Amino acid sequence: MASGGEGLADGSPDWADTSIDLSSPGLAKASASMLDSGEDFEVLDEDDDDDLSELPPLEDIGTGRTPPARDDTQAPGSEQAPEEASNMPQAAEEWLDVLGSGLLKKKTLVPGQGVASRPRKGQDVTVRLKAMLEDGSVVEDSPSLSFTLGDCDVMQALDLCVQLMEMGETASIMSDAKYCYGPQGRSPDIPHHAALTLEVQLLAVQDAPDLELLRGREKIQLANRKRECGNFYYQQADYVLAINSYDIALKTIDSSSKVDFSPEEEAELLEVKVKCLNNLAASQLKLDHYEAALRSCTQVLEHQPENIKALFRKGKVLAQQGEYSEAIPLLKAALKLEPSNKTIHAELSKLVKKHAEQKNVESAMYRKMLGNASSTPAPCKDKSPRSIPWKWLFGATAVALGGVALSVVIAARN
Repeated sequence: MASGGEGLADGSPDWADTSIDLSSPGLAKASASMLDSGEDFEVLDEDDDDDLSELPPLEDIGTGRTPPARDDTQAPGSEQAPEEASNMPQAAEEWLDVLGSGLLKKKTLVPGQGVASRPRKGQDVTVRLKAMLEDGSVVEDSPSLSFTLGDCDVMQALDLCVQLMEMGETASIMSDAKYCYGPQGRSPDIPHHAALTLEVQLLAVQDAPDLELLRGREKIQLANRKRECGNFYYQQADYVLAINSYDIALKTIDSSSKVDFSPEEEAELLEVKVKCLNNLAASQLKLDHYEAALRSCTQVLEHQPENIKALFRKGKVLAQQGEYSEAIPLLKAALKLEPSNKTIHAELSKLVKKHAEQKNVESAMYRKMLGNASSTPAPCKDKSPRSIPWKWLFGATAVALGGVALSVVIAARN
């Protein structure tokens, strides 16, 4: 199992209609239906006038509910079991408060092979899973579920607790909805805000595959699984975990390889990368990480200069920073590529108006500055119309008298 993310063109997963395993056939079916019904420029969060990612929120995400945002602010993997909990063997029948909050508890039913056999983050694990509601009804029963530990490929309750299990151990996990399917649940079998009880057996642990040795098709599939996880978390409004999944997908794509890929595989990897970057930008904008979103959009445009989503998002980020003269050409380029798109039309009109207002304010400021300079008192001029002729007359008289005096002196000496 893995995680990943992107948006509208490929069909995104909807865990509300599939099992926890993102690599399951059910997920593929859900993704295909999402592709058929998706709209390239569907606007989510229409009532949020300040939402910079409204066109479109994701590449492969079609319509569907946008669940309320969770109040988690911790980065992925930051909510881990305390050190003492991860290092102490757990006796059977003893409940362990994994996070110290009472919202996630684990009890060993059948002991495993010792602390040394516990899996490490980054390893691939296989478990047997049964998930039940508080009334005992089974909503998930998987004899073999595989995922990468610590990558948030599955619900957090499972990801966190398996790190504390020993090889061969069977454990019971009681989890608040926060670490399962959250406020929105999973239609049709898991209600909103539903707590779950999990029965888990750790079946196998192995190191994750060496990315350098993956064939082209394997790398594409792994990156897409991570991307799909990011899509799921985006739909849950858990943008921190969405960013984590998209980052993992991008690291997979950008990893060096000792295997030659075909031109078709290279092109497909680039498409997946662009989708991940576009969705990464959308998630970063949701968290007001404008500089990071700007970098993500710029990377997209380096590969695809006419990518409408990247042009639109980059324009909106620049507008948010007051750089209207840079933002407007980007939106004009996007509109030229998609002339009928109402969202781009509306945003461009708004920016042109704001830019005009900005220029008016600047012009008024310059006029004020120039007006203050010109209002400096000028030297007073003699207002008497006769002052200048009398001065000239006085000067001429003085020169004449000087000449007469000089003539007298010269005559006397002779």
